[in-house]
Amino acid sequence: MEIRVPHYYRKFKCTADRCPDTCCAGWQIVIDEDTLEKYHKFEGPFGNRLANSIDWREGVFKQYEDKRCAFLDENNLCDIYSEAGPEMFCRTCKTYPRHFEEFENVREISLAMSCPEAARMILGPKEPVKFITVEKNYKEESYEDFDFFLYSKLVDAREIIIDILQDRSYPIKMRMAMALAFSHDLQARIYRGHTVAMEEVFERYTKPGAKERFAKRLSLYEDLPKVAKDFKKGMLEQFSKLEVLRASWPELLAKTLENVEDEKLEKQWREKELDADLEIITEHLMIYFIFTYFCGAVYDEEAHSKMKFSVIGTLMVLETAKTLWAENGKGSKMEAVLEAAKRYSREVEHSDENIELLEKLSRREGVFGLKSLLTGILN
Repeated sequence: MEIRVPHYYRKFKCTADRCPDTCCAGWQIVIDEDTLEKYHKFEGPFGNRLANSIDWREGVFKQYEDKRCAFLDENNLCDIYSEAGPEMFCRTCKTYPRHFEEFENVREISLAMSCPEAARMILGPKEPVKFITVEKNYKEESYEDFDFFLYSKLVDAREIIIDILQDRSYPIKMRMAMALAFSHDLQARIYRGHTVAMEEVFERYTKPGAKERFAKRLSLYEDLPKVAKDFKKGMLEQFSKLEVLRASWPELLAKTLENVEDEKLEKQWREKELDADLEIITEHLMIYFIFTYFCGAVYDEEAHSKMKFSVIGTLMVLETAKTLWAENGKGSKMEAVLEAAKRYSREVEHSDENIELLEKLSRREGVFGLKSLLTGILN
């Protein structure tokens, strides 16, 4: 089996009680069946605590004040780890913040931005992210009706998208717009079942002079501040349709919506600052979303929706970061982005319902239509 990871993946280490937040509060932690069985058989005083602190019907840990896991102590350390050992962790606690995408004989693993340390590793570096593929002697898995030909084309398409997004000789806005247009043209071939014709799109976007020619066509969507404000308002309103996981999220959306009209804040946010390069951060955000979600189109044939999901996520993180930055006295932009990325990931990426609804919304015209998104990107 092939295992594919970003180059920083194996450097991750949980910061435990030094973490500015905790992954053991705010959401239900699901316990797998094998671990539930181990907990059921655990004896002694801690076994009694396990019995009383698990919702056995739902298969989750009980939560107490502030939705904190019943086993999270006052120092944000886990009592299961200290009392029973790491081998007693359930699968969720063992793997978080790792995110797995499974394909036939391929497993892609990334880190989730919902973890502050992972977010810092994803968004903090100045160098472009690289991806490493190794082969492991895991048991091969076959997926019924898996379209390996389409998957291989999506992998090739993703490589082209990443090359476009990491070409720093062009502004990141142009790179995002080009990647979005590429996925739009690709989707037409996928819908028609013309996967061979995808090669024509590959060639058009990679041949010499393609970026220069594309950049010249963008003037139609540039210098439209009022239209861009309407796009931002519409985008934020669409997010109000999603399931709310944390009470602080709607409040952040409301404050961000208010700030859309604040031109002075927008100008200050875009000014270059030593502690953060928004061009590089935006690139890393796009690469994060594309690597994690794009090839999942092999299961629903919605490559353009996966790209839209990536663009929308990137724009939302940056827009809410601007609000957090203003609230925090306009200190560190990087810290504001890290906090916004964590909040976005916890609210959207950790809810299958929210991911599915956002992708569904992205398939509609209107605020998430191609022209509207291009305007939102370029202004």
